[in-house]
Amino acid sequence: MHIPDGFLSHGPTIAATSAASAGAVAYSLRAVRTKLDERQVPMVGLTAAFVFAGQMVNFPIAFGTSGHLLGGVLAGLLLGPWLGCLVMAVVLLVQAIGFGDGGITVIGANISLMGVIAAIGGYYVFRGVAALLPRSRAGFLGAAGFTAWLSVVAASAVAAVYLLLSGFPQQVLAYMIGLHAVIGIGEAAITVLVLSAVLASRPDLVAAWRAPAGEAVTA
Repeated sequence: MHIPDGFLSHGPTIAATSAASAGAVAYSLRAVRTKLDERQVPMVGLTAAFVFAGQMVNFPIAFGTSGHLLGGVLAGLLLGPWLGCLVMAVVLLVQAIGFGDGGITVIGANISLMGVIAAIGGYYVFRGVAALLPRSRAGFLGAAGFTAWLSVVAASAVAAVYLLLSGFPQQVLAYMIGLHAVIGIGEAAITVLVLSAVLASRPDLVAAWRAPAGEAVTA
Protein backbone atom coordinates (compact mmCIF):
# COMPACT_ATOMS: atom_id res chain seq x y z
CA MET A 1 0.00 0.00 0.00
CA HIS A 2 3.00 2.31 0.36
CA ILE A 3 3.13 4.58 -2.67
CA PRO A 4 6.78 5.22 -3.64
CA ASP A 5 8.27 8.43 -5.01
CA GLY A 6 7.65 8.92 -8.70
CA PHE A 7 4.32 7.12 -8.85
CA LEU A 8 2.24 10.27 -8.38
CA SER A 9 2.94 12.88 -11.03
CA HIS A 10 -0.37 14.77 -10.74
CA GLY A 11 0.50 17.96 -8.85
CA PRO A 12 -3.01 18.72 -7.52
CA THR A 13 -3.27 15.18 -6.11
CA ILE A 14 0.02 15.52 -4.26
CA ALA A 15 -0.96 18.98 -2.99
CA ALA A 16 -4.46 17.94 -1.92
CA THR A 17 -3.35 14.78 -0.11
CA SER A 18 -0.53 16.66 1.61
CA ALA A 19 -2.90 19.38 2.79
CA ALA A 20 -5.55 16.90 3.95
CA SER A 21 -3.04 14.78 5.84
CA ALA A 22 -1.37 17.82 7.40
CA GLY A 23 -4.78 19.03 8.56
CA ALA A 24 -5.68 15.63 9.99
CA VAL A 25 -2.36 15.36 11.85
CA ALA A 26 -2.68 18.92 13.19
CA TYR A 27 -6.22 18.27 14.43
CA SER A 28 -5.13 14.96 15.93
CA LEU A 29 -2.33 16.66 17.86
CA ARG A 30 -4.80 19.18 19.22
CA ALA A 31 -7.34 16.51 20.12
CA VAL A 32 -4.95 14.22 22.01
CA ARG A 33 -3.57 17.08 24.11
CA THR A 34 -6.78 17.08 26.12
CA LYS A 35 -7.94 13.49 25.65
CA LEU A 36 -4.79 11.43 26.18
CA ASP A 37 -5.32 8.89 28.94
CA GLU A 38 -2.26 7.99 31.04
CA ARG A 39 -3.12 4.33 30.56
CA GLN A 40 -2.65 4.78 26.82
CA VAL A 41 0.95 6.00 26.99
CA PRO A 42 2.55 2.51 27.05
CA MET A 43 0.10 1.37 24.37
CA VAL A 44 1.21 4.16 22.03
CA GLY A 45 4.75 2.83 21.89
CA LEU A 46 3.68 -0.80 21.71
CA THR A 47 1.17 -0.10 18.93
CA ALA A 48 3.66 1.92 16.91
CA ALA A 49 6.30 -0.79 17.28
CA PHE A 50 3.85 -3.55 16.33
CA VAL A 51 2.52 -1.70 13.26
CA PHE A 52 6.06 -0.80 12.18
CA ALA A 53 7.22 -4.40 12.48
CA GLY A 54 4.01 -5.76 10.96
CA GLN A 55 4.38 -3.60 7.88
CA MET A 56 7.88 -4.95 7.38
CA VAL A 57 6.65 -8.56 7.25
CA ASN A 58 5.14 -9.50 3.89
CA PHE A 59 2.98 -12.56 3.24
CA PRO A 60 2.60 -14.09 -0.24
CA ILE A 61 -0.70 -13.72 -2.09
CA ALA A 62 -0.47 -14.91 -5.70
CA PHE A 63 1.40 -14.31 -8.94
CA GLY A 64 4.49 -13.15 -7.06
CA THR A 65 2.66 -10.44 -5.11
CA SER A 66 2.59 -10.04 -1.36
CA GLY A 67 0.75 -8.07 1.28
CA HIS A 68 1.46 -6.69 4.72
CA LEU A 69 -0.38 -5.31 7.72
CA LEU A 70 -1.67 -1.75 7.36
CA GLY A 71 -2.58 -1.48 11.03
CA GLY A 72 -4.72 1.64 10.73
CA VAL A 73 -7.91 0.14 12.13
CA LEU A 74 -5.95 -1.69 14.83
CA ALA A 75 -4.28 1.56 15.91
CA GLY A 76 -7.58 3.43 15.82
CA LEU A 77 -9.40 0.87 17.95
CA LEU A 78 -6.58 0.49 20.46
CA LEU A 79 -5.81 4.18 20.86
CA GLY A 80 -8.77 6.09 19.46
CA PRO A 81 -8.97 7.67 15.99
CA TRP A 82 -6.81 10.74 16.57
CA LEU A 83 -3.98 9.09 18.44
CA GLY A 84 -4.19 6.20 15.99
CA CYS A 85 -3.73 8.64 13.09
CA LEU A 86 -0.68 10.16 14.78
CA VAL A 87 0.89 6.74 15.32
CA MET A 88 0.36 5.85 11.66
CA ALA A 89 1.83 9.18 10.54
CA VAL A 90 4.96 8.69 12.66
CA VAL A 91 5.40 5.09 11.48
CA LEU A 92 5.06 6.11 7.83
CA LEU A 93 7.44 9.03 8.23
CA VAL A 94 10.11 6.86 9.88
CA GLN A 95 9.72 4.20 7.21
CA ALA A 96 10.01 6.75 4.39
CA ILE A 97 13.04 8.56 5.82
CA GLY A 98 14.91 5.68 7.40
CA PHE A 99 14.03 2.72 5.21
CA GLY A 100 12.89 4.12 1.87
CA ASP A 101 9.53 2.37 2.28
CA GLY A 102 7.09 4.82 0.75
CA GLY A 103 8.18 8.12 -0.74
CA ILE A 104 8.93 11.44 0.92
CA THR A 105 7.13 13.44 -1.77
CA VAL A 106 4.02 11.28 -1.39
CA ILE A 107 4.02 11.03 2.41
CA GLY A 108 0.77 12.98 2.44
CA ALA A 109 -0.88 10.45 0.14
CA ASN A 110 0.31 7.52 2.25
CA ILE A 111 -0.87 9.13 5.49
CA SER A 112 -4.24 9.84 3.87
CA LEU A 113 -4.59 6.14 3.06
CA MET A 114 -3.38 4.53 6.28
CA GLY A 115 -3.85 7.32 8.82
CA VAL A 116 -6.95 9.17 7.68
CA ILE A 117 -8.95 6.49 5.86
CA ALA A 118 -7.87 3.47 7.92
CA ALA A 119 -7.33 4.87 11.44
CA ILE A 120 -9.82 7.74 11.60
CA GLY A 121 -12.37 6.57 9.05
CA GLY A 122 -12.04 2.97 10.17
CA TYR A 123 -12.78 3.87 13.78
CA TYR A 124 -16.07 5.55 12.93
CA VAL A 125 -17.09 2.85 10.46
CA PHE A 126 -16.39 0.35 13.24
CA ARG A 127 -18.71 2.24 15.61
CA GLY A 128 -21.49 2.03 13.04
CA VAL A 129 -20.94 -1.66 12.34
CA ALA A 130 -20.64 -2.50 16.05
CA ALA A 131 -23.98 -0.79 16.72
CA LEU A 132 -25.65 -3.35 14.42
CA LEU A 133 -24.11 -6.37 16.17
CA PRO A 134 -24.65 -7.85 19.64
CA ARG A 135 -22.90 -5.86 22.38
CA SER A 136 -20.50 -8.64 23.24
CA ARG A 137 -16.86 -9.56 22.82
CA ALA A 138 -17.74 -11.60 19.74
CA GLY A 139 -19.70 -8.70 18.25
CA PHE A 140 -16.84 -6.33 18.97
CA LEU A 141 -14.26 -8.58 17.31
CA GLY A 142 -16.56 -9.29 14.38
CA ALA A 143 -17.04 -5.58 13.74
CA ALA A 144 -13.29 -5.02 14.09
CA GLY A 145 -12.44 -7.77 11.62
CA PHE A 146 -14.93 -6.56 9.02
CA THR A 147 -13.80 -2.96 9.39
CA ALA A 148 -10.14 -3.94 9.08
CA TRP A 149 -10.89 -5.78 5.83
CA LEU A 150 -12.99 -2.91 4.52
CA SER A 151 -10.29 -0.37 5.36
CA VAL A 152 -7.77 -2.20 3.16
CA VAL A 153 -10.20 -2.35 0.23
CA ALA A 154 -11.22 1.30 0.65
CA ALA A 155 -7.63 2.50 0.92
CA SER A 156 -6.65 0.49 -2.15
CA ALA A 157 -9.51 2.01 -4.14
CA VAL A 158 -8.47 5.53 -3.17
CA ALA A 159 -4.82 4.73 -3.94
CA ALA A 160 -5.92 3.49 -7.36
CA VAL A 161 -7.70 6.80 -7.98
CA TYR A 162 -4.48 8.64 -7.09
CA LEU A 163 -2.65 6.49 -9.63
CA LEU A 164 -5.31 6.99 -12.29
CA LEU A 165 -4.97 10.75 -11.92
CA SER A 166 -1.24 10.32 -12.51
CA GLY A 167 -1.73 8.52 -15.81
CA PHE A 168 -1.88 4.85 -14.84
CA PRO A 169 -4.20 2.67 -16.99
CA GLN A 170 -7.80 2.15 -15.87
CA GLN A 171 -7.11 -1.52 -15.14
CA VAL A 172 -5.21 -0.46 -12.03
CA LEU A 173 -8.50 0.11 -10.19
CA ALA A 174 -9.78 -3.44 -10.59
CA TYR A 175 -6.31 -4.87 -9.95
CA MET A 176 -5.79 -2.90 -6.74
CA ILE A 177 -9.22 -3.64 -5.31
CA GLY A 178 -9.13 -7.33 -6.25
CA LEU A 179 -5.66 -7.88 -4.83
CA HIS A 180 -6.33 -5.98 -1.62
CA ALA A 181 -9.64 -7.76 -1.07
CA VAL A 182 -7.47 -10.83 -0.50
CA ILE A 183 -4.83 -8.95 1.51
CA GLY A 184 -7.64 -7.59 3.68
CA ILE A 185 -8.40 -11.09 4.94
CA GLY A 186 -4.95 -11.21 6.52
CA GLU A 187 -5.44 -7.71 7.90
CA ALA A 188 -8.73 -8.77 9.49
CA ALA A 189 -7.22 -11.90 11.03
CA ILE A 190 -4.26 -10.04 12.55
CA THR A 191 -6.49 -7.26 13.86
CA VAL A 192 -8.87 -9.71 15.53
CA LEU A 193 -6.04 -11.78 17.03
CA VAL A 194 -4.29 -8.76 18.54
CA LEU A 195 -7.50 -7.22 19.89
CA SER A 196 -8.58 -10.57 21.30
CA ALA A 197 -5.28 -10.96 23.14
CA VAL A 198 -5.44 -7.45 24.61
CA LEU A 199 -9.10 -7.83 25.60
CA ALA A 200 -8.29 -11.09 27.36
CA SER A 201 -5.75 -9.42 29.64
CA ARG A 202 -6.32 -5.65 29.70
CA PRO A 203 -9.64 -4.61 28.13
CA ASP A 204 -9.26 -1.22 29.81
CA LEU A 205 -6.43 -0.45 27.37
CA VAL A 206 -8.63 -0.78 24.27
CA ALA A 207 -10.03 2.67 23.55
CA ALA A 208 -12.91 1.44 21.38
CA TRP A 209 -13.96 -1.03 24.08
CA ARG A 210 -14.13 1.78 26.65
CA ALA A 211 -15.97 4.19 24.36
CA PRO A 212 -19.48 5.31 25.41
CA ALA A 213 -21.12 3.28 22.65
CA GLY A 214 -19.50 0.18 24.07
CA GLU A 215 -20.42 0.63 27.73
CA ALA A 216 -23.00 -2.12 27.55
CA VAL A 217 -20.70 -4.73 26.02
CA THR A 218 -20.17 -7.92 27.95
CA ALA A 219 -17.40 -10.48 27.96
